Amino acid sequence: MKMKIKKTITLATLLLLNFSVVFSQQTSDVKKLSDDERMAWWRDAKFGMFIHWGAYSIIGGERGEQIAGGGAEWAMDKLDYTIEEYEKFPNMFNPELFDADAWVTMAKNAGMKYIVITSKHHDGFALWDSKVSDYDIMDSSPFKRDIIKELAEACKKQGIIFCFYHSIVDWHHPQAQGNLFPNYNAGQKDQTVVNPEFPKYFKNYLKPQVEELLTGYGDVGVVWFDGDWIADYTTEMGKEFYDFIRDIQPNTIVNNRVDKGRMGMEGMDMEGNFAGDFGTPEQEIPATGIDSDWEACMTMNGSWGYKPSDHKWKSSEDLIQKLVDIVSKGGNFLLNIGPDGFGRFPAESIRRLNDMGAWTKANGEAIYGATASPYDRPEWGRYTKKDGVLYAHVFDWPEDGKLVLNGDIKLKEASLLTDPKSKLTTESSDQGFTISVPKSAPDASVSVVKLTLN
Repeated sequence: MKMKIKKTITLATLLLLNFSVVFSQQTSDVKKLSDDERMAWWRDAKFGMFIHWGAYSIIGGERGEQIAGGGAEWAMDKLDYTIEEYEKFPNMFNPELFDADAWVTMAKNAGMKYIVITSKHHDGFALWDSKVSDYDIMDSSPFKRDIIKELAEACKKQGIIFCFYHSIVDWHHPQAQGNLFPNYNAGQKDQTVVNPEFPKYFKNYLKPQVEELLTGYGDVGVVWFDGDWIADYTTEMGKEFYDFIRDIQPNTIVNNRVDKGRMGMEGMDMEGNFAGDFGTPEQEIPATGIDSDWEACMTMNGSWGYKPSDHKWKSSEDLIQKLVDIVSKGGNFLLNIGPDGFGRFPAESIRRLNDMGAWTKANGEAIYGATASPYDRPEWGRYTKKDGVLYAHVFDWPEDGKLVLNGDIKLKEASLLTDPKSKLTTESSDQGFTISVPKSAPDASVSVVKLTLN
């Protein structure tokens, strides 16, 4: 194994978090916010970009005629690479077309308010200049540019909140799963597979690497963990890790996978006292609203990492409706992009980002800062609410021009969101309020009717 461990660096001077709307402008210290103040920007943002990118993006989920099942980011495990075989891919990772400013611009134009980039996935390869390892973009790749630094700086310039994903699992590190090959991922399904040296990895490698990311790259909006499923990682470690992060950046947000309490892909916490600030449903949307903070993460096709053989792309209409559905239930939508090994977003992803951007530009008032619907879900779509206004998101536009609302809505007036001057007539019936709308839907995906309440 070629991996070498470098000495841990000490804590750098804390940087002041400067997110507009919630953070102090002091220069000498960080103002520690209440939980509601700390979560405010994230609760208002609603829509973020997940980016899964690394050495596995070269592989594309393929090895000869073998295609990895599931996500291509698991290629090292799914395609049975030894550690030595897989190390050639970081040595080949040279994404000369990577443009952090262009990536952030695409996210911003799509209506996304924050970006979560994989700093290190399960394969152990780091996308920043780590001082505790040489298995990173600067030491094990010909690219020799700090991707995390460039993306963090681009986010700051364009007013997007920078966040990072970090894997607790590490198939490459000898004190984590690396010395268990060919079973370095056996711990996912078999809780009897353990590495007794994992506590050393946690203390001397995992925590120091996260410390580097929290002290060397400015303000971090969210620290998004994964890999909590292995038996080596304990809830005691999770609580310690959470406190460790908040001591460095008191106002950052940490997902619930920092601990051991989530209910599988459902993503919400089991009963008990677990660390973490929000739940993480994966590839699914809860059927009803949840009385806690949550964020649904989802792919555009079936893979998180770049996988050209996967053509099962969700339509733009489907993704827009998923965004509305999630917000109507009080959640955030973290939508994934899997760039290729050259640093390019797939064309299919770009088209969908453009479509979502056109929709959010016209209808963002009904999304950003909105809260869950206080009314039962209508058959034709969803409701969101904000500042005394109810927004009717119509998925199935009524062919007869009659939109029936819930009977307990106290309606003052109605108009099309994209045409503020329009005044729609209303009438009461046994079914509730009926609004007369144009015969043709203003938007093919989701049309929004603005309902001012008494």
